[in-house]
Amino acid sequence: MSTISENYWKETNVLVTGGASFIGSHLVDNLISYGAKVTVVDNLISGKKENLTNSWEKIKFLQDDLEYITKPDLKRIFSDQEIVFHLAAIHGGRGFITTHPADVSSNFSIDHHVLEASSDTNVEKVIFSSSACVYPTDLQKDVGSDYKLKEGDSDTSDLGKYLSADIEYGWAKLMNEVQMNSFQKQFGLKGCPVRFVTAYGPRENETHAIIALIYKAVEHMDPYQIWGNGQQERDFTYVDDIVDGTILCAEKISDMTPINLGTGIRYKMIDVVKMIFKILGWTPNQISFDTSKPTGAVSRALDNSRAKELLGWEPKHDLEGGLRKTIDWYLKTHKIEGQVNEKILLENKPD
Repeated sequence: MSTISENYWKETNVLVTGGASFIGSHLVDNLISYGAKVTVVDNLISGKKENLTNSWEKIKFLQDDLEYITKPDLKRIFSDQEIVFHLAAIHGGRGFITTHPADVSSNFSIDHHVLEASSDTNVEKVIFSSSACVYPTDLQKDVGSDYKLKEGDSDTSDLGKYLSADIEYGWAKLMNEVQMNSFQKQFGLKGCPVRFVTAYGPRENETHAIIALIYKAVEHMDPYQIWGNGQQERDFTYVDDIVDGTILCAEKISDMTPINLGTGIRYKMIDVVKMIFKILGWTPNQISFDTSKPTGAVSRALDNSRAKELLGWEPKHDLEGGLRKTIDWYLKTHKIEGQVNEKILLENKPD
C-alpha cells in the first residue's frame, strides 16, 4: 500500500470547499497533520464549526456561499491556492436528496464557480468529491448481484457514449465530471474526480443511512423501522479510508481520471441493522419495513482495482470495526431523547 507523502503537503496552500462538513472536516484534520496551510470555505448550512475543533486554531476559515458568490470574491478566496479539494455541495442521505431535487440541482452552479475560479487563479489541481450516484441505475437493480461498478461504466471522457445517473444529485455530480474535462481541454486545468460510495463515520448526520440506523437504535425505536424491504445492498466505506484515498488522488492523479473509492463488499441493510444491534447490546421486539420511503439503487458496490493500481490504496477498515468507532462517537455526542424525530432523517437542519 502507498503511504501519503508528508513532504508533498508541507507548507502547501490548500483550499477545502465544504471543509466544515462530515468528510471535509476529517480531510482538513489530516491535511493539517501533514503540514499543509489550509483555508476552509463553507456556508455552514449543513457543515458545523464544531467539526473543525481539532484544527480550528491552525486554519483560515471563510463563511461564504459558493452558489451566490461574485467573481471578485471568488478570486479573493482562490488566489494563491495550489490544491483545491472541492466538497461543497447541497447534499444529504437518500431521504434528503430524493425530497430536495431542486435544492441539489444548485450543485450545477456551485461546481461551475469552483472550476472557473480555479482556472482563473491558476490553481494547480482540483480534486472533486464525486459519487457512486454517477453510475446508471440499470447496473444496480438486482438483489444479489456480484457486479462491481467500474469507472468506465460512466465514461465522461467520451460524450458520444451512453451516460446515465441516479436522480438529480447523481446527474449534478456526473455533469461536473464533464465540466472538469471541458476545463482541462480548454484551459489545461488538472485534477481528479473521486467517486465515493456510502461513506460513514463520526460527524455524519442522521440524513445518512448509517447514522440514521444508529440513531433509531440508540433511541430504542420499537417497532424499529427500516426504509425499504431491508434487502437493498450497499458498499460502506469508512471516512478515514475515503480521506486517505482522496489525498492520494491529489498526489498522484492530474489528468481527470476518475477513481472509485469503495470496499467492493456488499451488505444488506437488514444485516447492517443486526450488526448495530449486536454492538449496542439491544434488540427491538419488532422490526418493520417502510417501502414507501426512498431507498435508491437496489444493489451497489464499487470496483476499486483502479485505486489499488494507480494509488496503491485499499480500505483499512471493515464494516464492524468502522461501526464500533462510529457508534462510540455517537453515544458520546448524542443527547438521548427517548423518541425518534422523523424530520431529522430528511432535513440537514431541521427547525
